[in-house]
Amino acid sequence: MQNLSHQAVLIHEQAKTYGDREVLIYKDFGGAERLRVGERSSGMWKSMSWNQFSATVKCVSNALLNLGVKVQENVGVFSQNSVQYLFCDFGAWGIRAVTIPFYATSSEQQIQYMLSDASIRILFVGEQDQYDKARRVQATCHTLERIIVFDRGVQLADEDTSAMYFDDFLKMGEGLPRQSEVDSLSAQASMDDIANILYTSGTTGDSKGVILTCGQYHAAMIANGKCVPVTDEDRVLNFLPFTHIFEKGWKILCLTVGARLIVNTYPQQVQQTMKETHPTCMSSVPRFWEKVYMGVQEKIDSSSAVQRKIFEHAIEVGRRHNIDYLSKGKKPPLALHLEYEMLNKTIFSLVRKELGLENAHFFPTAGATVNPKVEEFVHSIGINMVVGYGLTESLATVSCNHLGDPWTVGSVGIPIEGLSIRISDEGEVLLKGPTITRGYYNRDELTRQTFTDDGYFRTGDSGYLEGGELFLKERIKDLFKTSNGKYIAPQMIESKILVDKYVDQIAIIADQRKFVSALIIPVYSLLEEYAHKHDIPFGSREDLCQNQQIHEMMMERIDTLQQQLAHYEQIKRFTLLPHAFSMERGELTNTLKIKRRVLNENYKAEIDKMYEE
Repeated sequence: MQNLSHQAVLIHEQAKTYGDREVLIYKDFGGAERLRVGERSSGMWKSMSWNQFSATVKCVSNALLNLGVKVQENVGVFSQNSVQYLFCDFGAWGIRAVTIPFYATSSEQQIQYMLSDASIRILFVGEQDQYDKARRVQATCHTLERIIVFDRGVQLADEDTSAMYFDDFLKMGEGLPRQSEVDSLSAQASMDDIANILYTSGTTGDSKGVILTCGQYHAAMIANGKCVPVTDEDRVLNFLPFTHIFEKGWKILCLTVGARLIVNTYPQQVQQTMKETHPTCMSSVPRFWEKVYMGVQEKIDSSSAVQRKIFEHAIEVGRRHNIDYLSKGKKPPLALHLEYEMLNKTIFSLVRKELGLENAHFFPTAGATVNPKVEEFVHSIGINMVVGYGLTESLATVSCNHLGDPWTVGSVGIPIEGLSIRISDEGEVLLKGPTITRGYYNRDELTRQTFTDDGYFRTGDSGYLEGGELFLKERIKDLFKTSNGKYIAPQMIESKILVDKYVDQIAIIADQRKFVSALIIPVYSLLEEYAHKHDIPFGSREDLCQNQQIHEMMMERIDTLQQQLAHYEQIKRFTLLPHAFSMERGELTNTLKIKRRVLNENYKAEIDKMYEE
């Protein structure tokens, strides 16, 4: 049963129900010592009970009071996923403080802006990189008084008197010396209290601090609890950053029903984590499933002709059974059902086992456009991808598919209960309801511009409602207009090309240009393998990028993928780049979205060359 207690007391109330039952499964930071709270260890994976979780959260609340944290004071968390991150969130909420999460990959410029904008006095950091960045900007962030470091392995600067390790911080709350004050503050907690300020990564300009209240979270837990069937039997892998509202909201939803959380600290290790921990659920972005799709396709391509034919037949049976029938609410014919069950227990179960998903329940997916091919494939092999749509400003979910109910490939599901959706005359999706932000921190004019006169939030997304489902078209602000007057939706084109196994990153170029072109970063391991196989000499990635035979192969693959696009939407020319788009050069946001303006500046010469006569 879902526990809808206020965030200030949620963990403690759940501990009364679940006691010594396991709730957190995690690894320490690399080389970090064991936490001081009680825990069991199994290999490198450790385990924590609800009682231990509750005790540690209380300890954090007491320690924060001893550092002088006031009601609704902003506290920063600059770290990758960890159990300490969870302790800080709930410990701060227990005394009605606000947590402001920073992406672990944020640049010094970004954290300097957020620290100053939110007047942050206390900042928790994860590892060496985060500590070093925080230390370097501290001199220019006049409010920042103390840095608290999660990883005991971090080397603190000799002259740094403001920093302390997290386990020393916990000692300040040992014995719960101020628990009566904590209890009093928790009892006063209001739905109007601000829980978080989430700075959106932003593809243009400075980040915007989205205000998220406890009332928004409460409404989101109620609405999502009615359409997302996670239970206390689920093992939920936390893969996306806790900074991301999708993962943050999903994590809290899972805790309200008593599910176990598997905390994945390093994103690059997620596939290994899946194999080691066997989750039943995991929220993710479409790119994760695109890579799964590409990996399976690569294995199919390298199989014998007989094996390839068997697997392709199995995929087709899965598609007919799960897409043509089940997704439409129809009962599959008996013969088809029996064949699917046989394939599901043999071929598909092996695929899921290879992924570590033997006990797969369902997998919420949002954050970008899902390629229909990928969506069909994931469902065909017996994995319930639950596609949804949301924004930081809507506290994640706006709409989602409902497990077991009819759904349509290409839709983003049914709007959650309590949310009003309106489509403007221009086709923009407008939102109103209890999960929508009150506005942006310190940005009153921007807040005013973002809402209609009658209080609807402007999403910036174009879409339409059909048969009760929401369908998205494109980001209104991201539409390109060619010099011929044709409108191009770059993200739609990019999503089609990204399913190719040779494409790692792509950026469409078209705005005010005669035709569509693209900057492409290949998967170099596969491209080098192709070159060796076809006796193409090369000494560097640059050689591969400039090779005509490589170029022709890539063009042929791109043409196959864009056959269904209108002629004016199709990529006519492209440039292969030897190095990936990066956050260091300002080309990607913290959520790995491309910054088109920066790409246009950084690759001006390459782009201009594609348009030479």
